[in-house]
Amino acid sequence: MPIVVDIDVMLARRKMSVGELADRVGITPANLAVLKNGRAKAVRFSTLAALCEVLMCQPGDLLRWEAEEAEGAVGAAGVGETVGAPGE
Repeated sequence: MPIVVDIDVMLARRKMSVGELADRVGITPANLAVLKNGRAKAVRFSTLAALCEVLMCQPGDLLRWEAEEAEGAVGAAGVGETVGAPGE
């Protein structure tokens, strides 16, 4: 998934455990683990806001986008290629 969750980084910077963060945010350690390990499909803004409040950070400190790498491909149209109708 191109969205990477960096909760571990902020936990290390704040010297805080997953259990303590879960307690302070008001979610279960299991749900925090799902988010932390990048398996969550969504996150409520209220949860994100609570994480930011407890960790004293911005949403961008917890979430970032990384492009997915396609194996052996530059993209839909590689550098210098033109996309047109078949046979052109």
